[in-house]
Amino acid sequence: MNIYSKKQRWKQLLIVLALCIGAGSLLYTNQLADRLATQERVKVKLWADGTKFLATSLDQNADLSFVFEVVKSNNTIPLVLTDGDGNIISLRNFDEEQSQDPEYQKKQFRNLKGQNEPIEIELYGGTKNFIHYDNSDLYYQLKYYPYVSLGIISIFILVAYFAFSFARKAEQDQVWVGLAKETAHQLGTPLSSLIAWIEYLKLKGVDSATLEDMAKDVSRLETITERFSKIGSVPELVSANLAEVLHESVDYMQTRSSKKIAFSLNLDEAEGTQVPMNIPLFAWVIENLCRNAIDAMGSSGAIDIIVIDLGSKVAIDVSDTGKGITRSKFETVFQPGYTSKKRGWGLGLSLTRRIVEQYHSGKIVVKQSEIGKGTTFRITLNKA
Repeated sequence: MNIYSKKQRWKQLLIVLALCIGAGSLLYTNQLADRLATQERVKVKLWADGTKFLATSLDQNADLSFVFEVVKSNNTIPLVLTDGDGNIISLRNFDEEQSQDPEYQKKQFRNLKGQNEPIEIELYGGTKNFIHYDNSDLYYQLKYYPYVSLGIISIFILVAYFAFSFARKAEQDQVWVGLAKETAHQLGTPLSSLIAWIEYLKLKGVDSATLEDMAKDVSRLETITERFSKIGSVPELVSANLAEVLHESVDYMQTRSSKKIAFSLNLDEAEGTQVPMNIPLFAWVIENLCRNAIDAMGSSGAIDIIVIDLGSKVAIDVSDTGKGITRSKFETVFQPGYTSKKRGWGLGLSLTRRIVEQYHSGKIVVKQSEIGKGTTFRITLNKA
Protein backbone atom coordinates (compact mmCIF):
# COMPACT_ATOMS: atom_id res chain seq x y z
CA MET A 1 0.00 0.00 0.00
CA ASN A 2 1.49 3.38 -1.03
CA ILE A 3 1.63 6.52 1.09
CA TYR A 4 -1.37 8.12 -0.62
CA SER A 5 -3.52 5.01 -0.08
CA LYS A 6 -2.60 4.94 3.62
CA LYS A 7 -3.59 8.60 4.02
CA GLN A 8 -6.88 7.92 2.24
CA ARG A 9 -7.55 4.96 4.56
CA TRP A 10 -6.99 7.11 7.66
CA LYS A 11 -9.25 9.85 6.27
CA GLN A 12 -11.98 7.30 5.61
CA LEU A 13 -11.69 5.88 9.13
CA LEU A 14 -11.92 9.37 10.65
CA ILE A 15 -14.96 10.18 8.52
CA VAL A 16 -16.66 6.92 9.56
CA LEU A 17 -15.87 7.66 13.22
CA ALA A 18 -17.28 11.19 12.92
CA LEU A 19 -20.44 9.84 11.24
CA CYS A 20 -20.89 7.27 14.02
CA ILE A 21 -20.53 9.95 16.70
CA GLY A 22 -22.95 12.23 14.86
CA ALA A 23 -25.47 9.43 14.31
CA GLY A 24 -25.24 8.42 17.98
CA SER A 25 -25.79 12.00 19.10
CA LEU A 26 -28.81 12.44 16.83
CA LEU A 27 -30.28 9.10 17.92
CA TYR A 28 -29.97 9.94 21.61
CA THR A 29 -31.40 13.44 21.13
CA ASN A 30 -34.33 12.07 19.14
CA GLN A 31 -35.03 9.64 21.97
CA LEU A 32 -35.08 12.56 24.41
CA ALA A 33 -37.39 14.49 22.07
CA ASP A 34 -39.74 11.49 21.84
CA ARG A 35 -39.80 11.22 25.64
CA LEU A 36 -40.59 14.93 25.90
CA ALA A 37 -43.37 14.55 23.32
CA THR A 38 -44.86 11.72 25.39
CA GLN A 39 -44.72 13.85 28.54
CA GLU A 40 -46.36 16.77 26.75
CA ARG A 41 -49.18 14.52 25.58
CA VAL A 42 -49.69 13.42 29.17
CA LYS A 43 -49.89 17.09 30.17
CA VAL A 44 -52.43 17.84 27.45
CA LYS A 45 -54.45 14.78 28.50
CA LEU A 46 -54.34 16.01 32.10
CA TRP A 47 -55.46 19.45 30.92
CA ALA A 48 -58.30 17.79 28.96
CA ASP A 49 -59.38 15.84 32.03
CA GLY A 50 -59.32 19.00 34.11
CA THR A 51 -61.40 20.84 31.52
CA LYS A 52 -63.87 17.97 31.39
CA PHE A 53 -64.17 17.93 35.19
CA LEU A 54 -64.87 21.66 35.28
CA ALA A 55 -67.49 21.33 32.54
CA THR A 56 -69.30 18.34 34.06
CA SER A 57 -68.96 18.91 37.81
CA LEU A 58 -72.37 19.15 39.55
CA ASP A 59 -71.07 19.55 43.06
CA GLN A 60 -71.20 23.29 43.75
CA ASN A 61 -69.29 22.85 47.02
CA ALA A 62 -66.42 20.88 45.47
CA ASP A 63 -62.94 22.34 45.80
CA LEU A 64 -61.95 23.04 42.19
CA SER A 65 -58.84 25.09 42.94
CA PHE A 66 -56.47 22.25 42.03
CA VAL A 67 -58.32 21.64 38.77
CA PHE A 68 -58.12 25.34 37.94
CA GLU A 69 -54.36 25.23 38.60
CA VAL A 70 -53.99 22.26 36.25
CA VAL A 71 -55.88 24.02 33.49
CA LYS A 72 -53.95 27.26 33.98
CA SER A 73 -50.58 25.48 34.17
CA ASN A 74 -50.46 24.81 30.46
CA ASN A 75 -48.66 27.89 29.14
CA THR A 76 -46.23 26.29 26.69
CA ILE A 77 -48.17 23.85 24.52
CA PRO A 78 -50.29 25.51 21.77
CA LEU A 79 -53.71 23.90 21.38
CA VAL A 80 -57.11 24.43 19.79
CA LEU A 81 -60.39 23.21 21.36
CA THR A 82 -63.09 22.24 18.83
CA ASP A 83 -66.50 20.63 18.97
CA GLY A 84 -67.40 17.36 17.26
CA ASP A 85 -68.07 19.16 13.97
CA GLY A 86 -64.64 20.81 13.91
CA ASN A 87 -65.90 24.25 14.92
CA ILE A 88 -63.35 26.19 16.93
CA ILE A 89 -64.31 26.86 20.52
CA SER A 90 -61.11 28.42 21.86
CA LEU A 91 -57.34 28.73 21.41
CA ARG A 92 -54.63 28.60 24.01
CA ASN A 93 -51.02 29.76 24.00
CA PHE A 94 -51.29 31.76 20.80
CA ASP A 95 -51.02 35.50 20.21
CA GLU A 96 -53.70 36.96 22.50
CA GLU A 97 -54.50 39.94 20.28
CA GLN A 98 -55.03 37.85 17.16
CA SER A 99 -56.70 34.89 18.84
CA GLN A 100 -60.10 36.58 18.48
CA ASP A 101 -59.71 36.84 14.69
CA PRO A 102 -61.65 33.98 13.01
CA GLU A 103 -59.19 33.84 10.10
CA TYR A 104 -56.25 33.61 12.47
CA GLN A 105 -58.05 30.85 14.39
CA LYS A 106 -58.66 28.86 11.19
CA LYS A 107 -55.03 29.27 10.09
CA GLN A 108 -53.68 28.02 13.41
CA PHE A 109 -56.14 25.15 13.41
CA ARG A 110 -54.97 24.07 9.94
CA ASN A 111 -51.38 24.19 11.16
CA LEU A 112 -52.17 22.02 14.20
CA LYS A 113 -54.25 19.38 12.43
CA GLY A 114 -52.18 16.28 11.86
CA GLN A 115 -49.34 17.29 14.19
CA ASN A 116 -50.55 14.96 16.93
CA GLU A 117 -53.53 12.70 17.43
CA PRO A 118 -56.33 14.86 18.92
CA ILE A 119 -57.49 14.14 22.47
CA GLU A 120 -61.18 13.52 22.95
CA ILE A 121 -63.25 15.12 25.76
CA GLU A 122 -66.63 13.40 26.25
CA LEU A 123 -69.31 15.60 27.82
CA TYR A 124 -72.93 15.00 28.89
CA GLY A 125 -75.33 13.51 26.40
CA GLY A 126 -72.57 12.00 24.27
CA THR A 127 -71.32 15.39 23.18
CA LYS A 128 -67.63 15.35 22.31
CA ASN A 129 -65.00 18.05 22.09
CA PHE A 130 -61.49 17.60 20.76
CA ILE A 131 -58.15 19.11 21.68
CA HIS A 132 -55.74 19.55 18.77
CA TYR A 133 -52.26 20.46 19.87
CA ASP A 134 -48.71 20.99 18.72
CA ASN A 135 -45.55 20.33 20.70
CA SER A 136 -43.83 23.11 22.61
CA ASP A 137 -40.93 25.25 21.42
CA LEU A 138 -38.70 23.32 23.82
CA TYR A 139 -39.52 20.10 21.98
CA TYR A 140 -38.53 21.56 18.60
CA GLN A 141 -35.41 23.14 20.01
CA LEU A 142 -34.38 19.79 21.47
CA LYS A 143 -35.21 17.99 18.23
CA TYR A 144 -33.51 20.33 15.74
CA TYR A 145 -30.70 21.85 17.79
CA PRO A 146 -28.38 18.84 17.21
CA TYR A 147 -28.80 19.22 13.44
CA VAL A 148 -27.93 22.91 13.63
CA SER A 149 -25.06 22.19 16.00
CA LEU A 150 -23.67 19.40 13.81
CA GLY A 151 -24.03 21.61 10.75
CA ILE A 152 -22.01 24.40 12.38
CA ILE A 153 -19.41 21.90 13.61
CA SER A 154 -19.21 20.36 10.13
CA ILE A 155 -18.65 23.75 8.53
CA PHE A 156 -15.97 24.54 11.09
CA ILE A 157 -14.27 21.19 10.49
CA LEU A 158 -14.40 21.68 6.71
CA VAL A 159 -12.92 25.17 6.97
CA ALA A 160 -10.23 23.90 9.34
CA TYR A 161 -9.53 20.90 7.09
CA PHE A 162 -9.14 23.02 3.96
CA ALA A 163 -7.03 25.57 5.83
CA PHE A 164 -4.81 22.81 7.20
CA SER A 165 -4.59 21.10 3.80
CA PHE A 166 -3.69 24.38 2.14
CA ALA A 167 -1.01 25.10 4.73
CA ARG A 168 0.36 21.56 4.48
CA LYS A 169 0.32 21.70 0.68
CA ALA A 170 2.12 25.03 0.76
CA GLU A 171 4.71 23.56 3.11
CA GLN A 172 5.14 20.51 0.88
CA ASP A 173 5.46 22.76 -2.14
CA GLN A 174 8.24 24.69 -0.44
CA VAL A 175 10.04 21.43 0.36
CA TRP A 176 9.79 20.16 -3.21
CA VAL A 177 10.77 23.50 -4.68
CA GLY A 178 13.77 23.68 -2.35
CA LEU A 179 14.73 20.10 -3.23
CA ALA A 180 14.41 20.79 -6.97
CA LYS A 181 16.52 23.94 -6.80
CA GLU A 182 19.15 22.26 -4.63
CA THR A 183 19.30 19.36 -7.11
CA ALA A 184 19.80 21.80 -9.97
CA HIS A 185 22.53 23.54 -7.98
CA GLN A 186 24.28 20.26 -7.16
CA LEU A 187 24.16 19.14 -10.81
CA GLY A 188 25.85 22.35 -11.91
CA THR A 189 29.34 21.40 -10.69
CA PRO A 190 29.65 17.94 -12.33
CA LEU A 191 28.11 19.32 -15.53
CA SER A 192 30.76 22.01 -15.76
CA SER A 193 33.38 19.34 -15.18
CA LEU A 194 31.95 17.09 -17.91
CA ILE A 195 31.91 19.94 -20.41
CA ALA A 196 35.57 20.63 -19.62
CA TRP A 197 36.41 16.95 -20.03
CA ILE A 198 34.79 16.85 -23.47
CA GLU A 199 36.90 19.81 -24.58
CA TYR A 200 40.00 18.13 -23.17
CA LEU A 201 39.23 14.88 -24.99
CA LYS A 202 38.81 16.79 -28.23
CA LEU A 203 42.34 18.10 -27.84
CA LYS A 204 43.53 14.51 -27.28
CA GLY A 205 42.01 13.44 -30.60
CA VAL A 206 39.33 11.12 -29.21
CA ASP A 207 36.84 9.82 -31.79
CA SER A 208 34.49 12.70 -32.71
CA ALA A 209 31.41 10.47 -32.98
CA THR A 210 31.92 9.30 -29.39
CA LEU A 211 32.41 12.86 -28.18
CA GLU A 212 29.28 13.95 -30.05
CA ASP A 213 27.21 11.35 -28.22
CA MET A 214 28.72 12.46 -24.92
CA ALA A 215 27.92 16.09 -25.76
CA LYS A 216 24.28 15.16 -26.45
CA ASP A 217 23.98 13.48 -23.06
CA VAL A 218 25.63 16.44 -21.33
CA SER A 219 23.22 18.77 -23.16
CA ARG A 220 20.37 16.59 -21.93
CA LEU A 221 21.62 16.90 -18.36
CA GLU A 222 21.74 20.67 -18.81
CA THR A 223 18.09 20.62 -19.92
CA ILE A 224 17.10 18.53 -16.91
CA THR A 225 19.00 20.90 -14.62
CA GLU A 226 17.20 23.85 -16.18
CA ARG A 227 13.85 22.15 -15.57
CA PHE A 228 14.64 21.58 -11.92
CA SER A 229 15.79 25.16 -11.50
CA LYS A 230 12.50 26.47 -12.87
CA ILE A 231 10.28 24.53 -10.43
CA GLY A 232 8.65 27.03 -8.10
CA SER A 233 9.52 30.02 -10.27
CA VAL A 234 7.21 31.86 -12.64
CA PRO A 235 8.27 30.44 -16.01
CA GLU A 236 8.82 32.64 -19.01
CA LEU A 237 6.43 31.64 -21.78
CA VAL A 238 7.36 32.18 -25.42
CA SER A 239 5.36 31.52 -28.56
CA ALA A 240 6.53 28.13 -29.86
CA ASN A 241 5.62 25.86 -32.75
CA LEU A 242 3.67 23.03 -31.13
CA ALA A 243 4.45 20.50 -33.85
CA GLU A 244 8.20 21.07 -33.54
CA VAL A 245 8.17 20.70 -29.74
CA LEU A 246 6.19 17.45 -29.99
CA HIS A 247 8.50 16.11 -32.71
CA GLU A 248 11.61 16.78 -30.64
CA SER A 249 10.15 15.26 -27.47
CA VAL A 250 8.93 12.10 -29.20
CA ASP A 251 12.20 11.70 -31.14
CA TYR A 252 14.13 11.85 -27.88
CA MET A 253 11.92 9.20 -26.23
CA GLN A 254 11.87 6.97 -29.32
CA THR A 255 15.67 6.73 -29.53
CA ARG A 256 15.79 5.68 -25.86
CA SER A 257 12.93 3.18 -25.93
CA SER A 258 12.57 -0.42 -26.99
CA LYS A 259 12.13 -1.07 -30.71
CA LYS A 260 8.94 -2.90 -29.77
CA ILE A 261 7.37 0.39 -28.69
CA ALA A 262 5.71 2.01 -31.72
CA PHE A 263 5.37 5.80 -31.69
CA SER A 264 2.97 7.65 -34.00
CA LEU A 265 2.34 11.38 -34.39
CA ASN A 266 -0.71 12.88 -36.04
CA LEU A 267 0.03 16.60 -36.29
CA ASP A 268 -2.14 17.53 -39.29
CA GLU A 269 -4.11 20.03 -37.19
CA ALA A 270 -0.99 21.33 -35.44
CA GLU A 271 1.04 22.51 -38.41
CA GLY A 272 1.89 26.16 -37.86
CA THR A 273 0.03 26.30 -34.52
CA GLN A 274 1.78 28.62 -32.07
CA VAL A 275 1.31 28.04 -28.35
CA PRO A 276 2.72 30.15 -25.47
CA MET A 277 4.89 27.76 -23.48
CA ASN A 278 8.08 27.17 -21.60
CA ILE A 279 9.64 24.66 -23.97
CA PRO A 280 11.90 22.75 -21.51
CA LEU A 281 9.06 22.28 -19.01
CA PHE A 282 6.41 21.35 -21.60
CA ALA A 283 8.80 18.93 -23.31
CA TRP A 284 9.23 17.28 -19.92
CA VAL A 285 5.42 16.89 -19.71
CA ILE A 286 5.28 14.99 -23.01
CA GLU A 287 8.32 12.87 -22.13
CA ASN A 288 6.85 12.02 -18.72
CA LEU A 289 3.53 10.92 -20.25
CA CYS A 290 5.42 8.77 -22.77
CA ARG A 291 7.61 7.30 -20.03
CA ASN A 292 4.56 6.43 -17.92
CA ALA A 293 2.95 4.86 -21.00
CA ILE A 294 6.03 2.73 -21.60
CA ASP A 295 6.00 1.57 -17.98
CA ALA A 296 2.29 0.69 -18.29
CA MET A 297 2.83 -1.30 -21.51
CA GLY A 298 5.94 -3.21 -20.49
CA SER A 299 8.08 -4.60 -23.29
CA SER A 300 5.84 -3.74 -26.25
CA GLY A 301 2.93 -1.54 -27.29
CA ALA A 302 2.00 1.65 -29.10
CA ILE A 303 1.94 5.33 -28.17
CA ASP A 304 -0.20 7.63 -30.32
CA ILE A 305 -0.10 11.42 -30.05
CA ILE A 306 -2.84 13.34 -31.83
CA VAL A 307 -3.36 17.12 -31.95
CA ILE A 308 -6.91 18.44 -32.31
CA ASP A 309 -7.74 22.05 -33.22
CA LEU A 310 -10.43 23.46 -30.89
CA GLY A 311 -10.55 27.00 -32.22
CA SER A 312 -8.94 29.25 -29.64
CA LYS A 313 -7.49 26.17 -27.95
CA VAL A 314 -5.64 23.05 -28.99
CA ALA A 315 -5.90 19.54 -27.52
CA ILE A 316 -3.11 16.97 -27.38
CA ASP A 317 -4.20 13.36 -26.82
CA VAL A 318 -1.51 10.95 -25.65
CA SER A 319 -2.75 7.35 -25.89
CA ASP A 320 -1.13 4.04 -25.02
CA THR A 321 -2.01 0.35 -25.11
CA GLY A 322 -1.07 -0.27 -21.49
CA LYS A 323 -2.86 -1.85 -18.55
CA GLY A 324 -5.32 1.03 -18.11
CA ILE A 325 -6.68 2.92 -15.11
CA THR A 326 -9.93 2.31 -13.23
CA ARG A 327 -12.39 5.22 -13.44
CA SER A 328 -12.20 5.77 -9.68
CA LYS A 329 -8.49 6.59 -10.09
CA PHE A 330 -8.87 9.21 -12.85
CA GLU A 331 -8.22 12.03 -10.35
CA THR A 332 -6.16 10.05 -7.86
CA VAL A 333 -3.31 9.48 -10.34
CA PHE A 334 -2.51 13.21 -10.20
CA GLN A 335 -2.17 13.24 -6.40
CA PRO A 336 1.37 13.56 -4.95
CA GLY A 337 2.57 10.22 -3.61
CA TYR A 338 0.22 8.06 -5.68
CA THR A 339 2.00 5.39 -7.71
CA SER A 340 1.21 1.92 -9.01
CA LYS A 341 4.90 1.06 -9.35
CA LYS A 342 6.93 -0.87 -6.80
CA ARG A 343 9.54 1.85 -7.02
CA GLY A 344 8.71 5.49 -7.45
CA TRP A 345 7.85 8.65 -5.58
CA GLY A 346 4.49 9.22 -7.26
CA LEU A 347 5.38 12.79 -8.26
CA GLY A 348 5.51 12.56 -12.06
CA LEU A 349 1.85 13.18 -12.90
CA SER A 350 1.51 15.62 -10.01
CA LEU A 351 4.30 17.79 -11.45
CA THR A 352 2.87 17.27 -14.93
CA ARG A 353 -0.46 18.73 -13.85
CA ARG A 354 1.27 21.64 -12.13
CA ILE A 355 3.30 22.48 -15.22
CA VAL A 356 0.25 22.27 -17.51
CA GLU A 357 -2.32 24.01 -15.31
CA GLN A 358 -0.37 26.45 -13.14
CA TYR A 359 2.46 27.38 -15.51
CA HIS A 360 0.67 27.15 -18.87
CA SER A 361 -2.95 27.90 -17.81
CA GLY A 362 -4.03 24.67 -19.49
CA LYS A 363 -5.83 21.52 -18.42
CA ILE A 364 -4.81 17.85 -18.22
CA VAL A 365 -7.23 14.99 -17.56
CA VAL A 366 -7.58 11.28 -18.08
CA LYS A 367 -9.83 11.44 -21.14
CA GLN A 368 -10.58 7.73 -21.19
CA SER A 369 -9.15 4.43 -20.01
CA GLU A 370 -10.06 0.77 -20.12
CA ILE A 371 -8.44 -1.96 -18.07
CA GLY A 372 -6.23 -4.11 -20.28
CA LYS A 373 -6.64 -1.85 -23.32
CA GLY A 374 -4.96 1.44 -22.53
CA THR A 375 -5.31 5.05 -21.45
CA THR A 376 -5.64 8.44 -23.12
CA PHE A 377 -4.47 11.65 -21.41
CA ARG A 378 -5.72 14.93 -22.88
CA ILE A 379 -3.84 18.22 -22.55
CA THR A 380 -5.69 21.40 -23.51
CA LEU A 381 -3.71 24.61 -24.14
CA ASN A 382 -4.52 28.13 -25.27
CA LYS A 383 -3.21 29.23 -28.63
CA ALA A 384 -0.88 32.20 -28.95
